[in-house]
Amino acid sequence: MDVLVDTSIWIDYFRGGDNSKDLDFLIDENLILTNDLILAELIPYLKIKKQTKVINLLQEVNKASLNIRWDEIIEFQVKCLKGGANGVGIPDLIIAQNAKQNSCKVYSLDKHFRLINQVLKVELFV
Repeated sequence: MDVLVDTSIWIDYFRGGDNSKDLDFLIDENLILTNDLILAELIPYLKIKKQTKVINLLQEVNKASLNIRWDEIIEFQVKCLKGGANGVGIPDLIIAQNAKQNSCKVYSLDKHFRLINQVLKVELFV
């Protein structure tokens, strides 16, 4: 099953963090996905740091196309709030929606995805 790799994992990876081995495995097995939202969070900083090669490599990762259904995002937020998952941002809900649309798991260090999972049953890569 493909895995949508969130910004937090990429940042950890670039810093040589604890999750590097897991991401290396996913890369080697060609199981990673990204989307334009995640790239929009990563690429500006990489451009400032003149990391052209990294940008080019990220842009070659298979992309899950975004089909944002705002009515569903609103319902996700309502369910999260009712379920006690407060403070979940819209970008995280968009990533969760994108993962559901593409039947993939989300790999993130962001605690919001654990909250989202409890309410919306988005599969997580752990």
